[in-house]
Amino acid sequence: MSKLVKDMLVKYSKLAHERGLTAAFGGNFSILFNGKIFIKSTGSIMNELTRTQIAMMDFEGNSLSSIRPSSEWKLHVEVYKLRKDIRAIAHLHPPYSIVVSTLLEEELPIITPEAEVYLKKIPIVPFKPAGSWELARETAKYLEAYDAVIMENHGVVTVGKSLREAYYKTELVEESAKLWYLKEKGI
Repeated sequence: MSKLVKDMLVKYSKLAHERGLTAAFGGNFSILFNGKIFIKSTGSIMNELTRTQIAMMDFEGNSLSSIRPSSEWKLHVEVYKLRKDIRAIAHLHPPYSIVVSTLLEEELPIITPEAEVYLKKIPIVPFKPAGSWELARETAKYLEAYDAVIMENHGVVTVGKSLREAYYKTELVEESAKLWYLKEKGI
C-alpha cells in the first residue's frame, strides 16, 4: 500500500510542476497513511520526483526512513496534529498567490462560486521564516479553521481528505489570486 501512496505523491508533484504551481526545488506534498507521514524529500524536484525520493515520518516528526524529509516537515506535522479530519497536505509556490500575498493583508477576496463553496475563506499568514517552527505553528493555527492559506512571500498550503482534494484546492487558490490580481490591475 505504501507503493500506492508514493505513486500518488509522484503523480501530483509532476502535475503541480506541469501546471506552473511550483518551480525548481519548491513545494511539497504529504499523505498521512496508517499513522505515518509520507512526504517529498528535501532538495528533490517536483517534476523529477520518484518513489525513492519520498521520506517517511511518524506523527511526531521522527524519521522512519533514510530519506531526509522536506525542510517544511514541521508544517505538515503541526497541521496533522490539529486537523484529525485530513489525510493530505499540499504546499506549493504558485506565482499569483505569492504576488498577492505582498499586496494584501489578512485574506484574499473570494471571487468565484467554486472558491466560495470549497474554500470559504483564504487567509494570508504573516511572514515567518521558511522551515521554522514559528511558520509551522502559525500556519497550522489558520488551517485549524480553513482548508487553504497563503503564506506571505512564500506560497500556498491546502488540506484535504485526499491528495487529489488538497491539490485541486491549491488550483482554486491560484485561480482566485490570478483573477483578483487581473481585476485590480484592470487587465
